[in-house]
Amino acid sequence: MYSHGSESLIKQAREIQESELQKFYSRLVKLLQGKELGHDAVDSLQRLHLILSATKYTRTLPLELQKKLVALLSSPAEQLQVLSSAVLIETLPLSGQQPNNNQENISQLNSHATGLLLSQAGSKADLSFLCTQLLRNLESRPSEGPAHSLMYTLPILNNILTHSPDCLNEDQMTLVSKKLVDWLRYASIMQGGGASSGGFFTGPRSRQPVPIAELDGTVSGDFFTVLCVGQGFTEDQWMNVYSFSMLRHWLLTYHSSCSTTGEAANRLQLSLSLSHSHSFSNDDRSEVDGSVVSMVSATSSSSRLLPPKERLREKAFQYCQRLIEQSDRKAHKKTDTELQKMCLVEAVCILDCVCVEDVSLVYRTFPCIKALFGRLSSDLSYARVLLPVAQFYLNHGEMAAVDCESVWKVVFGRFPAELFNDPFLAHELLRFLRLNQESIELRVPQYLRYFPNLLKFLAWDSPAVVNDFVDLLPSMVTAGTAVELLHTLLDLPCLSATLVLQLRSTCLPISEPGGRGLMSLDAFRNPSFRGLFLFLLRGEAGSGDTIDRLSTLHELLSEAVDWPRVIHCARTVPVLLHVFFNTVITVADEKLLAHLILVMLERSSLLINIPAYIKEIHRVFSCHLLRLCKLHPSLVMNQSHEMLEFAGSTANVYSKEELYTHVVWVLGEYLSVSCDSRCSVSLITSCFEALEAVLFEITSSAPPPGSVCPAPKVINTLMSALAKLASRSHDLIPRVSLFLSKLRTVTRGGSVAWCSDEEDLIAIVTRGEELWSLLKAPGVAQSVLTPPPHVITPQWHRDTNVALPLQLRALTSLTHSQ
Repeated sequence: MYSHGSESLIKQAREIQESELQKFYSRLVKLLQGKELGHDAVDSLQRLHLILSATKYTRTLPLELQKKLVALLSSPAEQLQVLSSAVLIETLPLSGQQPNNNQENISQLNSHATGLLLSQAGSKADLSFLCTQLLRNLESRPSEGPAHSLMYTLPILNNILTHSPDCLNEDQMTLVSKKLVDWLRYASIMQGGGASSGGFFTGPRSRQPVPIAELDGTVSGDFFTVLCVGQGFTEDQWMNVYSFSMLRHWLLTYHSSCSTTGEAANRLQLSLSLSHSHSFSNDDRSEVDGSVVSMVSATSSSSRLLPPKERLREKAFQYCQRLIEQSDRKAHKKTDTELQKMCLVEAVCILDCVCVEDVSLVYRTFPCIKALFGRLSSDLSYARVLLPVAQFYLNHGEMAAVDCESVWKVVFGRFPAELFNDPFLAHELLRFLRLNQESIELRVPQYLRYFPNLLKFLAWDSPAVVNDFVDLLPSMVTAGTAVELLHTLLDLPCLSATLVLQLRSTCLPISEPGGRGLMSLDAFRNPSFRGLFLFLLRGEAGSGDTIDRLSTLHELLSEAVDWPRVIHCARTVPVLLHVFFNTVITVADEKLLAHLILVMLERSSLLINIPAYIKEIHRVFSCHLLRLCKLHPSLVMNQSHEMLEFAGSTANVYSKEELYTHVVWVLGEYLSVSCDSRCSVSLITSCFEALEAVLFEITSSAPPPGSVCPAPKVINTLMSALAKLASRSHDLIPRVSLFLSKLRTVTRGGSVAWCSDEEDLIAIVTRGEELWSLLKAPGVAQSVLTPPPHVITPQWHRDTNVALPLQLRALTSLTHSQ
């Protein structure tokens, strides 16, 4: 794990003597007393950290050294901040000791000091005490402490609330809500530090305050937001940015519940009054300072009547609407354009939060959201912004009686079709579907129509999204989609290859001079085969379950079978097929299940030529064929013609061994009058003759060239099925007995061409002799080979008519002390 040199250093650190360690502490204290700390100080701090972290025991540092390390937390050199905080974390106070969260330490906050403070908190009481100190720091005037300390207060407070949301009391929550209102809505609209007016006199006295600007360079005429720019920023402007970054978390943590119905009614009335008197008064001033109020979106003085939580909600609403307005401006820098997108995502999510808490805001918000969607829906670069918009429509579209069809066409239609290769969008869209699965099934029934489109994410990057589709696939399985969905899952490797070809066709030349192009790419561009690929790339279901020329498609994609993306996709299909069949048995009737069995038999020979994939699909089909027939034995009768056709083909013995074995077993087990009254003697005879012909053929000749000998379980299953059928129609017993006697005679001569292993041959012959012996007594044979249900699942311990329960009770009374 470690190199030899590293292990040596760790061993030295663990074995250091206490006397040597104390001398090292003394040297380090003297070293840290210097005004300028150079490489020696850094090297000594690194060594100290190694000594402290190399042992599982907590060491106690001298008080003087601890003070020096605490002082380094506010050092201008970040390397010293990192090392001092790392050392102090290794020497956390033992249980029962009070963390050193005094006001002096709180006032020296930075990103490394906050991590130390959180590490010191060993209980909820410690976190509450730390929150109290932080809030005192928030209440102090700027002149009472270092100017930079406030900027670290909100991030650490947000971090604390993430781990312990209940560490604030009601008064503290009210205080934070008020402070957030002030920072969000009443931050300074002048740039920090002022700006020079130019000219000859450019001294400090000639520097005049300059207003903040928008991203397009124009002077801002409204209140400050995170999308405002300037040469410098004041502390309250930085707090505005921090407040916006934690606003959604704060709303979700402390504003998610409504006290009483009366309070909700009062809030609704006040909100309506706000909407009617919007921007007619600018008397609503900050409770902390008298910053300039926006002339564009100043609110009514009635907002002062709102409680702190509701007032914060109103200001959050205004702030987010202002951000949406600012996002329409043309930014000069690409980074600012990305910032606009990120702020739009956060703004729409916050608007969704406040509308969930206060439904009266839905009607004020929807015009803005609708306009935003109309502006961005045609630009796919804003796809990740439109997902929160879709969330808003999902949550509030029904209440506002808004037509959401255009939203779902973009989200479920265009996004997967054109952006299937965007991993971030794939993750966020699938997460959106998983988190809102119940709501989408209830409010967006057309979602099912888009499953071929959504599966493109899986076909393109299977390992990354397979877990998402394990959760989502059951919601896509209905009686109307089951058959087409099964075909689509089986064709996923083909879809994966087609998506690769689609991208390559746009970036590769039509012909490559002097080089060999991809045949599959030429086929993709060929109008004769265009229909095959367009079907795979279809965006909606309903155009047909599958296509007729699947074998042609597989030939065209033959060179894609070893593409990594296609192989990864093929490995995920069996997993999803298990999910599919586990779900379909809960929603399908017998008619649909019979159709699915037919699809399994047909598609077993129509799969892309990846040997491992074909083998796995056959294994999955075998497993669920058995399960379906066990749940509904009449399915064997319904599909007896197709199953007999499948079982009567000798080629299936060699190419589909797993599935063939299970089909034969199902026929022998469930083709009986006891399972379905429609079963006739003629049908049993037809089945017997088909299986008898196959068994005779494979045991009388060598396997075809390129094939291996049939597995013993295939031959044993065929013999058992013939014996079961003969026990139900005694006229067939002599034919089975004749074959079994010949089998024993043939094998006496030594090795045979159809079985290469001697042990396997012995097992086959033994099984044949057992069946021959059983068939000598036809009545016994039927009871043994096809026992009734009460024999297969006995419950002798519960049957009061037998002696076993009495014996169990007697044994229990003897073994348990009274």
